[in-house]
Amino acid sequence: MSKSLILTLILVSLFLLVLTTIVLKKGRIPEKYALLWYAMALVILLVALIPNVFTWLSILLGFKVMSNLMIGIFIGLLLILVMALTIIISGQKKKTTLLIQEISILKSEMETIKKEIRK
Repeated sequence: MSKSLILTLILVSLFLLVLTTIVLKKGRIPEKYALLWYAMALVILLVALIPNVFTWLSILLGFKVMSNLMIGIFIGLLLILVMALTIIISGQKKKTTLLIQEISILKSEMETIKKEIRK
């Protein structure tokens, strides 16, 4: 792996760590979502700091160029991130549906109570 690629990966990882920390401190994302981004930054940093393992892995998997393995790893990481975010969104949708149902029931009960009071 070339020195410029290693430097770029380290810089991207550090940028991701700093950006996630700033966004977390401002309260824009909860801690559980920030953990996903911290994990991504850690994986990128590991790729940069332990290039020999990935060189061996690229030879083992039959990649002709190390950068192709890096692209494959990053695409895999993005797929994992998308799956995790999809699961989170799914849970939020269920909670929203339940909340809407509960509000509708309460609204109906309030209207019934109002009608009884008016009588």
